[in-house]
Amino acid sequence: MDEIDIQTMAPPGANHDLSAIVVPLLKGVLYQGDNPDQWNSLLRLQVQVRDYVTVLGLELVLDEAEGYAFLRSKPEGGDEDTSKLPRLVARRQLSFPVSLLLALLRKKLAEFDAGGGDTRLILSRDEVVELIRVFLPAGSNETRLIDQVDTHLNKVAELGFVRRLRGQERMFEVRRILKAFVDAQWLAEFDQRLAAYQSQLTQQEKTTDE
Repeated sequence: MDEIDIQTMAPPGANHDLSAIVVPLLKGVLYQGDNPDQWNSLLRLQVQVRDYVTVLGLELVLDEAEGYAFLRSKPEGGDEDTSKLPRLVARRQLSFPVSLLLALLRKKLAEFDAGGGDTRLILSRDEVVELIRVFLPAGSNETRLIDQVDTHLNKVAELGFVRRLRGQERMFEVRRILKAFVDAQWLAEFDQRLAAYQSQLTQQEKTTDE
């Protein structure tokens, strides 16, 4: 994403606090727990922030209950003026393994929330391996499997959906913003693809055994 000078683009008299909020949002997700001061400023100035990012063809997604906020492009086919602006928030094409891992983590988060316990879902790398193992062909090489999971976890962490715990490289917190990106419809569509994938795996295993 290109760097944008909010001070230059801001209208006369724009408040410095507004710049201090919009710039981090343009760079990524703002979490209440990571920066309480910025979060409180966002809550106080959210009307101004929404008005400002609208000019850029973006909209603010704010979840006070879960404690996160981010910017996303407005749906296509909306305002004609903003639809001609360059896209500031890039769309990412995810590989099937990364999509699978996101779906599994989202379901795990739903199960965790249903249990009504702690608010933070913490998983070890081994637990993530177990989540994905059942969807891989029988006889998969264990070392290769772990290497692949590490690669996919790194990608998911890069996207901001998990983060490593300090001093515990093999422990991950599933970030609750995942709920905003992986909704029920996405899961339903992915489940259909997953069923076809599992059917293909079963057929391959039968062919191998014959």
